[in-house]
Amino acid sequence: MPRLAVFDCDGTLVDSQANICRAMTRAFQACGQTPPPVAAIRRIVGLSLVESMQMLLPDAPDDLHRELAATYKAMFHQLRSENALDPEPLFEGIAETLTHLRDHGWRLGVATGKSDRGLGLLLAHHGLTDRFVTLQTADRHPSKPDPSMLHAAMAEAGAVPAETVMIGDTSFDMAMARAAGVRAIGVAWGYHSPADLAAARAEAIADHAADLPGLLA
Repeated sequence: MPRLAVFDCDGTLVDSQANICRAMTRAFQACGQTPPPVAAIRRIVGLSLVESMQMLLPDAPDDLHRELAATYKAMFHQLRSENALDPEPLFEGIAETLTHLRDHGWRLGVATGKSDRGLGLLLAHHGLTDRFVTLQTADRHPSKPDPSMLHAAMAEAGAVPAETVMIGDTSFDMAMARAAGVRAIGVAWGYHSPADLAAARAEAIADHAADLPGLLA
């Protein structure tokens, strides 16, 4: 039975917070709202857009949440067209760790709140498209922590929960893993603290990407 390692993207594979915060600030301003602080935006990275807006403005009406979500997409596209996006670098050691896991028999996947287009562009930019056998995004699934993305990833990879691990930087990733009945491994370099990950019942927390193969063994 194949072993499957599914990675979150933002905050786990790449550091994308600068672009997310910039697009979120523009979206709130365009909708006549006070932009949330950076710390609040970091807390919602990984959720789908409407769910993100619900967390940032819990007392606002649903129509505003949806307007903000659509405006965020438009602002992100505008930033890209203006060549105003910052680089979204891989975290240190990620490329080498992905190669190591693949070469040692792991099938690899991604489960992310990004869109199909955004994820595809990012993986192509970093030359990582061929590393993954399954890519699951917010375009086709409910928001984390719903387990839909992991169920689809396992089905595509031919894996079962006992041989699958979710690797992510947020409590949403850990909750999704638990809901799908797979192992949950946190990473300390992302957008939720190790304490948050531990509270969300992470099995272990990696301090560096190079630690992951040992934790997955």
